[in-house]
Amino acid sequence: MMAYDEGGSPALFRSQECPLREWTPSNGVSQNHPTANCGFAAAILQGRRNYQEDRIACNPAMKIPFLGNDGQKNVSVGVAAVFDGHGGAEASEFASKKFLSYFYLNVLFNIYKQASPHKGNDEANQNKSSVESRSGTTSSLIDDTSLYDILNEALIRTFRDIDSEFTREALRNNYASGSTGTVALIVNGRLLVGFVGDSKALLCSNRSLASQGGEGTSMRTSYVQELTKDHHPDREDEKARIETAGGFVHTWGVPRVNGILAMTRAIGDLSLRRFGVIAEPEVIAWQTLTTDNSFLVIGSDGIFEGLTPANVCAILHNNACKPGTTESSGSSSCLAPSALANRIVNNAYENGSHDNISVIVIHLESAYHSQ
Repeated sequence: MMAYDEGGSPALFRSQECPLREWTPSNGVSQNHPTANCGFAAAILQGRRNYQEDRIACNPAMKIPFLGNDGQKNVSVGVAAVFDGHGGAEASEFASKKFLSYFYLNVLFNIYKQASPHKGNDEANQNKSSVESRSGTTSSLIDDTSLYDILNEALIRTFRDIDSEFTREALRNNYASGSTGTVALIVNGRLLVGFVGDSKALLCSNRSLASQGGEGTSMRTSYVQELTKDHHPDREDEKARIETAGGFVHTWGVPRVNGILAMTRAIGDLSLRRFGVIAEPEVIAWQTLTTDNSFLVIGSDGIFEGLTPANVCAILHNNACKPGTTESSGSSSCLAPSALANRIVNNAYENGSHDNISVIVIHLESAYHSQ
């Protein structure tokens, strides 16, 4: 417990006594191969760049053990993340490899600390092993509201841990790279998004409208909700922080911090830290998913060089298999989620995107909707 309090999840992983040191949460994948499938549907394309700097990390059903009012249970948390590197792939590679494990540890230790806030050090040390165990549980009750708060705090703490540990690596190896990070959590029909940089998260939805043509008929209208707001230097609140820190915004093609970096928040980018570039995530509060919400999309900015958010949602809604149909169901020409992800990256490339292109597509079936 002392190691965690002093240095967070990275300190635990550096400890020889940490039982999770060589462990990655089950079903978690960090991957930069074009055919990546992380449990969710995903696709990555190097595109017209000489190097691939995009990375993803995901686990559709991370099991979090806790003791609630209904007894001990595993809460299933879907985690999906896109990291778009720049100036090299070191930051995005590091983030994609560490994020799931750091997040898992942060959740467990926050559950333990909230469930046992008044325990003495001796008792805390005695119970530490139950927190560090993959299958352990806390010894006090955690209600649902507290769980959402814990997940929120763990997400923020994980961004901080990733950045602080990558800073150590960057200083040791003279890395100049940085990375965006956009992460979505889905649990019990609710969604939380945290992000730094300009990788986007979208909700693609269909809404039924009563038709004027007759009784019992209705029509569907599609709409898109941008969950993230890019951390670009021309965003007034971000620009103010940069200028307060002594930096400036200069447009060279696009607005850039000190004429260099086209975003104001990122993992890494050490040379611009004293000018107001930060790795603190902006977190979009928990929202309840409904049956109108059909897809969650997380994509690097390479997607949006060739497609608008509305274009992305149109591809999904126009080509997705309807309930009860599959790609192979006779005359149906519908596409499964993995094929939809490939369709999105290929269309972005064909429409002129010059960047690396990556996307995670989550089909929000009933398991992810509020009951």
